[in-house]
Amino acid sequence: MAVIDEVDTANVVPPSFTSSPHGSLPDELSYLITSFVPNNDHGKRSKAYLVLASYCQGARDGGQDPGTEDLSRVFLPIVQDRITEAQEIDVLAGLSFLAALFQVDWQAASDIFQRDVVLTSITETLDLYPSELVSRGAARLLSQACGHKACRSSLPAEVHQWLEAAVRQKKDLHLRAAAAVAIIKLSRGAGADAPVDSAGVSRRSADRDLVELMKGILADDGQDTSVDAVEGLTYMSVDPFVKENLSNDSAFLKKLFSFIPARRGASSTPSDAPNNSLIYGILSIIHNLSVYRPPLSPEQEQIMKLRQMTRPGTASSGHVRDRGKKLVKNGALNVLPTALRSADSQGVRLIVSQILLNLSADKENRGKILQSGGARTLTEIIRNAFSAISHEEQAEVGVATLEPIQALAKLAITSSPTQVFGPDPGAIYDAIRPLSALLTHSASSRLQRFEALMALTNISSHSVEAASRVAQADGLVTKIEFLMLEDHVLVRRAATELTCNLMSGSESVFSRYSDGHAAKSRLHILVALSDVEDLPTRLAASGALASLTTSPDACRSLYDLERDHHRVLSILTTLIDPLSSGSESDDSHNRIPPDPGSVHRGVVSIRNFFANLDPTLRKSLKEETDLRDLTNALIAAIKANAGSPEILRPTSETLKSLMDLGVVIPGI
Repeated sequence: MAVIDEVDTANVVPPSFTSSPHGSLPDELSYLITSFVPNNDHGKRSKAYLVLASYCQGARDGGQDPGTEDLSRVFLPIVQDRITEAQEIDVLAGLSFLAALFQVDWQAASDIFQRDVVLTSITETLDLYPSELVSRGAARLLSQACGHKACRSSLPAEVHQWLEAAVRQKKDLHLRAAAAVAIIKLSRGAGADAPVDSAGVSRRSADRDLVELMKGILADDGQDTSVDAVEGLTYMSVDPFVKENLSNDSAFLKKLFSFIPARRGASSTPSDAPNNSLIYGILSIIHNLSVYRPPLSPEQEQIMKLRQMTRPGTASSGHVRDRGKKLVKNGALNVLPTALRSADSQGVRLIVSQILLNLSADKENRGKILQSGGARTLTEIIRNAFSAISHEEQAEVGVATLEPIQALAKLAITSSPTQVFGPDPGAIYDAIRPLSALLTHSASSRLQRFEALMALTNISSHSVEAASRVAQADGLVTKIEFLMLEDHVLVRRAATELTCNLMSGSESVFSRYSDGHAAKSRLHILVALSDVEDLPTRLAASGALASLTTSPDACRSLYDLERDHHRVLSILTTLIDPLSSGSESDDSHNRIPPDPGSVHRGVVSIRNFFANLDPTLRKSLKEETDLRDLTNALIAAIKANAGSPEILRPTSETLKSLMDLGVVIPGI
């Protein structure tokens, strides 16, 4: 057998079999046949996996015939020759090679596994070679095969019986673990292959026994058996019953998390080195315990209610929140950064993002996520994703990247930018680009857009510079204006609040609403939003108007709108006094006492409007408009807010402006 350390995987030219007229494995790769036996160290096996994966990929990329057929033609004789040999070491090599092939190219491995000659040889092997190594090799191969429907359906009854016996025996823990994973996959696969569950009670009892077996294996501290136990629990932890069982066992959770090293390079021996499969399996269990159901349509909700009647174990979102709290309490957050450093890959980055997104759905967890470095972890994942695209291509970021951005947005909603991103303003500014991508991406959900709006609102309130940079994000302001017209109240509110913040902090946004012909249409929208039923939306829109009315150009546009529609002064009057007789709206907010914030915004807007409007236009307005409702509302505001100087001052100034115009003020 060749020494794998001497192999340069970069020099493998796939598919090598094209140069062989008989479609056989090249001589220079023949060492792969015996490279996957358990007594080879982890490093050598890892390199062998890379070479085998490269060879298989080459077969699929370069062959004219289907890749599965080509690979089966190459590997079937190899496997068949080995598992029919008289020597146990040859049998073990054949079993190990086929198990490795399942992990590299499951289509070819499945095709080989289903051949009658292979299945017959495997069945005979279980009877002829009762040694520990061969039994373990067979169990691991069956564990891989049972993950695929075609292989499950082809297993003879003798194999099922052998697996059950292997789980019941107590001498060999490694064999129990591998056989248990195979049985779990058979059980789960049978449920998926035949959805009707006619033996739910007996299956739950069997599941309980298997869960306890997996827990016991994990408690034994052996990494080889732990990989099998974690894989089994990963499959089982999609069931509500198992989720509750695992999340309620604090000792199990702490033990599970202990398999991820506290820091990279902490292992002192090769056998203690972090196993990427083990780490990914642990992350998968955390994800399964913390994941929420996706939003359902009304039809799906009805189906779910019927399903809950027949399956009372189905968990609600309250159960998920409780499980999330238990995960956080037992240290799940602490293993995420170290898992990412120890086994960094696209898959690990994705699942860590999903876990943080799941856990951040509960606001009570967000502070703990920040304390554990969750924001920094998400920032690293996002930076890695954006590094592959240019700044101008933010809309082309992969859909999977939206999840870490959404998790970061949740943190940025409920905490100050400094708490989330640190004291460095540059880190805050760097967050604007991904949050903008979350808002503008064509695949973003309504919830993602809403949370992006909220996070950007928080960032834009941090400083004038932050607001200016938010406004400069490509296509962002246009998207916000579109969302201000959304039917959904919360989305419309969030978009309006962000616009109000940008109005105060960005000169470009202020000019967008005050200068030019298009500004008039935008002002019209703000005026309309100042009269909606939702109070926070009214406050945000009228707050933007209070800022804009410092501009003579904006005041001229408002004057034109008043002449065209006769609604501007009426709506501003309603802000001051919802009970004013001039109001034409019958909305419920007109029948309640005025909100102090609305009153303040209304009087400031009217004061600025009259102060900054051209004198000639002021006179025309006075002659063309009945201002009695406005004056009555201002007088009512003075009487109702005697202890509020911030309202009294602009109200008094507005009344003085009206008196200077010759408007008669009752009682003055």
